Amino acid sequence: MRLTILGCSGSIPGPGKAASGYLVEAGGFLLALDFGNGTFAELQARHDPFDLGALVLSHLHPDHCADFGALAVLRRYHPHPPHDVHARRLPVYAPENAPARLAKAYAPNDAELAETDLSDVFSFRSLTGGSRIGPFELCAVPVNHPTEAFGVRISHGGRTLAYTGDTGQCDSLDELARGVDVLLAEATWTDAPDRPEGVHLSGKQAGALARRAGAGRLLLTHVAPWTDRMTILAEAKAEFPDTRLVEQSATYDV
Repeated sequence: MRLTILGCSGSIPGPGKAASGYLVEAGGFLLALDFGNGTFAELQARHDPFDLGALVLSHLHPDHCADFGALAVLRRYHPHPPHDVHARRLPVYAPENAPARLAKAYAPNDAELAETDLSDVFSFRSLTGGSRIGPFELCAVPVNHPTEAFGVRISHGGRTLAYTGDTGQCDSLDELARGVDVLLAEATWTDAPDRPEGVHLSGKQAGALARRAGAGRLLLTHVAPWTDRMTILAEAKAEFPDTRLVEQSATYDV
């Protein structure tokens, strides 16, 4: 498997930086993992968006799904798509309320909202439990965030990548990360006792998770633009030395 970083800015896009979005590739299959502000432009710089095999949305905060509307415009209105987008609807694995939430974001006005049904070009599927997506085995685990949110394990060829999505501390994170080859973990802020619970991880918490889970490597993402990246990295490395901060456009073998 190969992981490509389309965007990794936390909570909002940063200067010249897209929000959360990733590609996981194996055997020619492209799986998009989150699709936040700016990630669609980054995807187009590398691939024909019609080549996507599936999209996974860990949760429906804008910094993880805002560019879905642009993808819908492409699939509905491109004058010469390379295939029949109605016959080959793109599978979208997301929280249960995704069809309604994403339709509201896409609909041009209230009058047309009732008639906005994006299932003409997308096939919405619940992001719960286990799924076979192309060559990947995917397992979704509920995590601790103010909206319905999931972390995911993606496995192929004896290798496993785990992605925390956005989450505060919770027991399910240890299940998610146990024994993975690569842990892609959010680390939005530095560690401090006054951080609110059930929102995000610190660098220290992400590092401690990787250590407890016996992960092979830790990749940190979703650092907010107002947070000191090097402090986040130092916190995580103190807990788990094999840690890197991901960079937009970078690729990592799993």
